[in-house]
Amino acid sequence: MAPWEIWSYDFDVEGAHPVVIFGNAARVSNAGLEQVNVLFCTTLRREEPRAPKPHEVILDAADGLDWATRCRCDALHFVPKTKLRAKRGLVSWERRRAISEKILRFFPFAF
Repeated sequence: MAPWEIWSYDFDVEGAHPVVIFGNAARVSNAGLEQVNVLFCTTLRREEPRAPKPHEVILDAADGLDWATRCRCDALHFVPKTKLRAKRGLVSWERRRAISEKILRFFPFAF
């Protein structure tokens, strides 16, 4: 398991969805730390074409996914590593930059 990998996670309310692991490698790989931050994603249906909202980045085959997928960059979810299942892909360098830019825009970081 590593940052920027895409895995499946079963949320209590939303059900199974792809998630992007978001965090530093030390936290993600440390067996003593049981949780990791993820970004919630939703697979787009064919009948649902639309431009991404300001807080979304679209992932697709370039990221190892079978379908276009919205990645929400306005909220982090802290989930147990043991409940992540089925690695699905790896976010491309271009999309990593786009996700990082959106996170900087939607979280109140002070510089």
